[in-house]
Amino acid sequence: MLVIDSVSKTFHPGTVNEKKALDQVSLSLADGDFATIVGSNGAGKSTLFNAITGSFYVDEGRIILGGEDITYCKEHTRSKVIGHLFQDPLKGTAPHMTIEENMALAYLRASTSRHAYFSRISTNEKEKFREQLSLLDMGLEDRMKQPVGLLSGGQRQALTLLMATMVTPRILLLDEHTAALDPATADKVLALTEKIIAERNITCLMVTHNMHQALSLGNRTLMMDDGHIVFHVSGEERKKLSINDLLEQFRIHVGKQLDNDRILLSK
Repeated sequence: MLVIDSVSKTFHPGTVNEKKALDQVSLSLADGDFATIVGSNGAGKSTLFNAITGSFYVDEGRIILGGEDITYCKEHTRSKVIGHLFQDPLKGTAPHMTIEENMALAYLRASTSRHAYFSRISTNEKEKFREQLSLLDMGLEDRMKQPVGLLSGGQRQALTLLMATMVTPRILLLDEHTAALDPATADKVLALTEKIIAERNITCLMVTHNMHQALSLGNRTLMMDDGHIVFHVSGEERKKLSINDLLEQFRIHVGKQLDNDRILLSK
């Protein structure tokens, strides 16, 4: 489903602020793979996501999604087939628009019709929105005419997840999407995430600072450092790993201890 082939990206080249954020990164995900990514700040995790979504063009390498080379596709074109959730619950929704209007925009954006933005949402489609909202068990199906800005962070993140998967994306990118929520709400949104991914068999990449999640969610675990994927494990080998084993693998492959407090405290 996703092939990242020798991708590199340098920001501010030739200046004192030059930063090689991705350095010859290669990764291949099969259809239905769910990979977690862990690494320190500045490791390149979010930059990798932005390369996939088209926030910028990479300097080298290729990105292939669903058999199609999207390396130089524009961001708005990729957004039709890529779901993306951010750490900040305020991103991904328009606060002054109603829940129904936000869902309609997400639905039409993912439409394959050239004239989707000039279409109208039918009564049947609105009823489908209501049905999907009811699955969140947050009472949002009765608040469809209310502005999204009135929702709590957890409600907005759950809504954003629903919007990103209304039309099943080729790949779902989750960038620490529960990190800004309180523990109870985070657990609820994470459980909803797992449910949707499993039911739709969605290919997924998820950045997390939580070491338990890194090993328990999905079927693959990646560790990044300084723009590289330094460790990659799956299958039976992954099942046998403890959190301390994962930290030791980081030390072996990078030559230093992982020093991110948020990650270490999640042990």
